[in-house]
Amino acid sequence: MKKKLTTTVLGLALLFSIGTGSAFADSALDKAIAPAIGSPYVAAGNDTSGFDCSGFTTYVFDKLSIDLPRQSSSQYGMGTAVSRDDLRAGDLVFFNTNGRGISHVGIFVGNGKFAHASSSNGVKINSLSESYYVSRYVGAKRIMSNDTYESVAIDK
Repeated sequence: MKKKLTTTVLGLALLFSIGTGSAFADSALDKAIAPAIGSPYVAAGNDTSGFDCSGFTTYVFDKLSIDLPRQSSSQYGMGTAVSRDDLRAGDLVFFNTNGRGISHVGIFVGNGKFAHASSSNGVKINSLSESYYVSRYVGAKRIMSNDTYESVAIDK
């Protein structure tokens, strides 16, 4: 019961925080991310009972009918590179957290923030401007075509 309540509260907080200043309030992207917020970190996890970072991105994109490879380094090999200044909600953001290349991935949600499965805190939203992420940021990729992006990002 406590997990359901926590997940519901965190999911609502996500929807309200993404919606402010974002063109994607009530979007398919928001609806795909919200149920995962508050889920614990689980190595190799790929559902709301627990996620690792690439399991989370795979889960969200599956809800949008988009296939992603299972590993963050393979996801980095997809799509088109996007500068940090041109990020749009739904772009994947990548980090080198272990000193050996791409080791972490999240989903940009707008307003300088991204959703991800943190190994210490589970699925949550952080700011790309936090010093930990600034120093480990590698780049971003736009996986969806413009047509696909428009069809899943805006749900009116």
